[in-house]
Amino acid sequence: MGRSVRVRKDYIEKVKLAVQRQGFPRQKDLAETLGFSLATVSNFLNGKPVDWLNFSEISEKLGFDWQDIQDISNQEISLNTNGDGNGSGVITPDEDDNFIYIDRPPIEEICDKTLSQPGGLLRIKAPGWMGKTSLMARILGKMAHQGYRTVLVDMHYAETDNFSNLEKFLKWFCVSVSQSLHMDNRIADYWDDQFSTPKMNCTAYFEEYLLAKSSAPLILCLDTVERIFPHEKVAGEFLGLLRAWHEQAKTRPLWKQLRLVIAHSTEVYVPLRVNESPFNVGVPIELPEFTPEQVLLLAKQYGLERDLQQIQPLIDKVGGHPYLVGEAFKNLQLNPTITLEQLLQTSVTDRGIYGNLLRHYWRLIEQDSELAAVLKTIVKSPSPVRVSPTQAHNLYRMGLVKSVGNEVIIGCEVYREYFSDRFDFLDQ
Repeated sequence: MGRSVRVRKDYIEKVKLAVQRQGFPRQKDLAETLGFSLATVSNFLNGKPVDWLNFSEISEKLGFDWQDIQDISNQEISLNTNGDGNGSGVITPDEDDNFIYIDRPPIEEICDKTLSQPGGLLRIKAPGWMGKTSLMARILGKMAHQGYRTVLVDMHYAETDNFSNLEKFLKWFCVSVSQSLHMDNRIADYWDDQFSTPKMNCTAYFEEYLLAKSSAPLILCLDTVERIFPHEKVAGEFLGLLRAWHEQAKTRPLWKQLRLVIAHSTEVYVPLRVNESPFNVGVPIELPEFTPEQVLLLAKQYGLERDLQQIQPLIDKVGGHPYLVGEAFKNLQLNPTITLEQLLQTSVTDRGIYGNLLRHYWRLIEQDSELAAVLKTIVKSPSPVRVSPTQAHNLYRMGLVKSVGNEVIIGCEVYREYFSDRFDFLDQ
């Protein structure tokens, strides 16, 4: 249920050379320093997929920015590569033997009905690691089997420079969609730098090329949209453009083919006029945690025969957090001699099953003393805490807290125990 990333081919030799340059005589030494298995480090160094959190941590230890060395060429695989624009830009669940998905009714039915409607628009909001990407993969897989064209554009793959001005961003956006559909890059044919505007050029590219190429509806999923929010001018124009396209579907048949999915992990703080925002139209979806019954179904997906009483200790530790329960079940599947009780004994340590994620969060918290102070108050409090909207927003985006009215509580017991221990150590 996590994300896997691999090193670009042209960086493989560079990362291998960096091992000794960074003071690690052997791969084993690097693995032991990070608390990873030797297999994980070896896979990283040889360009094989590893978990994204592991990937980012190894990259940092070797002196690389993970976004610079990740291979994005295999992120989007077409079901139809004949270049006619009828392909799909995502892997469907049926094609990925490792894809595990648990329905959270009625969310899936709402998504299917919305995107079956001409000009449909879905807005999916949830903190990181709550299953937004898995939900989109499930949606796109089903729609692809029904003959829809499907594209997933993840804003993580945009470089910082792509957000520097509207024209650069819209060109990157158009090229990304073209590549996903295995259609030629024809920006030069539709971009009029002299007499038109970037938004008009982008609209023409969709209207006269991407949408006109096929009569099949196009499902366009935009993931990690919060990456554009800090770039207010670009964000305002782009989000307004999405709203304009959605409105076009009410009167123009061609635009009825476009169905939009916008996924983000934070509140939208870009100043937008009411009639220019895509966040007050369409159908909103907020992803809840799994219920105990859904956690049990997930265990069975991993081939684990358990009853609710047997998995209750896990729920007590992590609630119904999709990623956290999934990691526990994955480890139990891979290590059948280990019991859940043994797994949970080390779950709040750096070398436990959540060590990568916890260290990742701690590094982020360490960089912001004010946010660290707020988190310390939350983990030490037995009751909900009122914090500033900005701090609540930042902690919610990371998935560390839950909202209780206008107050917040820590996301789960694993987070409380881990961060409480960290703060106690600093106080010594």
